[in-house]
Amino acid sequence: MKTKNVWNTYSAAQLKELEKFADAYRNFLDHGKTERECVDQIVERIEAEGYVEMSRAIADGKKLKAGAKVYTVNMQKAVIMFCVGKEDLEKGMNILGAHIDSPRMDVKQNPLYQDNEFVYLDTHYYGGIKKYQWVTLPLALHGVVVKKDGSTAIVNIGEEDGDPVFFVSDLLIHLSAEQMDKKASKVIEGEALDIIIGNKPLKLTAAQKKAEKAAEKDDDEEKKDPFTKQILQILKEQYDMEEEDFLSAELEVVPAGHAREAGFDRSMILAYGQDDRVCAYSSLEAQLAVKNPVRTSCCILVDKEEIGSVGATGMQSRFFENATAELMELCGGYQELKMRRCLANSRMLSSDVSAGFDPTYASAFEKKNAAFLGHGMVFNKFTGARGKSGSNDANAEYMAMIRKIMDDAKVGYQTAELGKVDLGGGGTIAYILSLYGMNVIDCGVAVLNMHAPWEATSKADVYETYRGYVAFLKAQ
Repeated sequence: MKTKNVWNTYSAAQLKELEKFADAYRNFLDHGKTERECVDQIVERIEAEGYVEMSRAIADGKKLKAGAKVYTVNMQKAVIMFCVGKEDLEKGMNILGAHIDSPRMDVKQNPLYQDNEFVYLDTHYYGGIKKYQWVTLPLALHGVVVKKDGSTAIVNIGEEDGDPVFFVSDLLIHLSAEQMDKKASKVIEGEALDIIIGNKPLKLTAAQKKAEKAAEKDDDEEKKDPFTKQILQILKEQYDMEEEDFLSAELEVVPAGHAREAGFDRSMILAYGQDDRVCAYSSLEAQLAVKNPVRTSCCILVDKEEIGSVGATGMQSRFFENATAELMELCGGYQELKMRRCLANSRMLSSDVSAGFDPTYASAFEKKNAAFLGHGMVFNKFTGARGKSGSNDANAEYMAMIRKIMDDAKVGYQTAELGKVDLGGGGTIAYILSLYGMNVIDCGVAVLNMHAPWEATSKADVYETYRGYVAFLKAQ
């Protein structure tokens, strides 16, 4: 079975809507390079659409009726939205679930050091990356610094035209004969992914030198080299930050620069973090587009998927379950058995990306079961690796239901696997939700360069995925 390119199926009005959606999506990417930044944008967006924070709804003590819209945030890194349906919650929800974390480098807790007049920040990479792809790029620093008094400084350096950027150095080609003989996984070691943040010594006046010598103490601060002192002075002046404040900071190193249209035809988007913010944004907008659903619609956007969905903000936490319990209480009374029935009767699209077929590396794909850019949203019946290990494998009945929903809504879609058998593989949050007994299938947007600093998607696929999510949430 061959799938068709969806570009030629659009009317002039749809093409205009597609471009508008793509522009808004690129803006979301530009302002959401970390989980916290994504949550901030999402909360602003949904509150403008009438969503009420769940704790406020609880404090009001009013029973929620059909059409009511509530949300809850977990530690500024995950968010869940509900739009209450006309049917009783016990009959289940229609759920979209995506993740808003992406591969990157995280600054360590004791990161600052100097080596031969260069000042560095030590990092630990997050998620699955090809480490050699992250050198010699302009990098930005995003995150928060939380001081002992509870105050928080927001850090965003490297995105504006006048900002400095940072980088990881690489060995020049003229001296890299030995390096070029290494395996790709060893060309750049993880501990070598430290960003250069300075190369100029602090110049003291004669009076400052005299005062420093008079106040000299036998401690590490007084023994700091002038290059590190320069950086510490900048941090103090611009962020009121001491070196010890790195201990309670969350700083993420990401590619600097804006999401861009790609190709002479502007058919694609090239940007950092599209895995999985492309599906997160499409899910968010689909949730907002469905005003009065028959079945309660739910959109889950979580953290930590790239490292196994662990931790308090990952899908394996009780955040979703607790939020559902609170929702049932707000809708007329929580009962454990009714909540279990609600979860088992729910159905979900695990909104996550798939590998786009790349002709340059065709040998990695099985072409009949590959996803093609421009051919619409992608359904992955199963993920996992090596005999479907670690996979949620959707059943045939659910796949048939999904086919009917998409065909009735005239949504362009395709099915795929993540590379050849025994060659590819990957995981999503799908298996975690399936533990409740609900039907779950993976679906989203095909991506080229997945997990690279710059990933590519088709505008048409982003738009079709949004349309597919809307059709799913509206389904009875």
